[in-house]
Amino acid sequence: MVPRSASVNEELRRRSRERLLQSTVELVAERGYEATTLGAIADRAGAARGLVSYYFPGKRQLLQSAVHRLMHRTLYAALEREPRSDDGRERLARAIDAILGLARDEPLLMRTHMAGILAAEGFVQCPEQQRLAELLRDTVARYGSTDVDADYPLLRALLMGAVVAILLPGAPMPQARLRAELFQRYGLDWELGVPPDGGPPGGTFPSHP
Repeated sequence: MVPRSASVNEELRRRSRERLLQSTVELVAERGYEATTLGAIADRAGAARGLVSYYFPGKRQLLQSAVHRLMHRTLYAALEREPRSDDGRERLARAIDAILGLARDEPLLMRTHMAGILAAEGFVQCPEQQRLAELLRDTVARYGSTDVDADYPLLRALLMGAVVAILLPGAPMPQARLRAELFQRYGLDWELGVPPDGGPPGGTFPSHP
């Protein structure tokens, strides 16, 4: 048998890691965090159970990487969808709508993710998080920021706060209201991105040049 090349081995490892991340998202969305075991994730991914520990130090870190991957893929699809736009304000609007949309469409998954970030383990730095950060930083730069190093963390914090507000048990805030606040903060017209049905809260929304 001819030994596999280094590039082939690297591709196989990448695919295995991708399957584990995808399986994590699916199972946590279906069963919740506590009911999802590392063994079940490995079985869903068709991988050896020891492979999970090889790539990730624990379930919480695996989940964060999996959700960051989902966020990156969702954000990338929103930014690149047709008709594609290079306008910085349109791209920022699409980014805001993409992240708020995830909170709406995947509440259990996103609530679990946010709880993990606020727990003792804190924020996990991983390749998936870095790709998400690069995409958001690029969005901030195209929007016209003159200080991306300061403006990117602010955007990230505002988006995280909005996600928490949407998911807050017992007192959730409407997505449209949070969208309106973020759009006004960044001087974005309501019609940009993917406006929700029903128009802006209150029926009016200022236009910006």
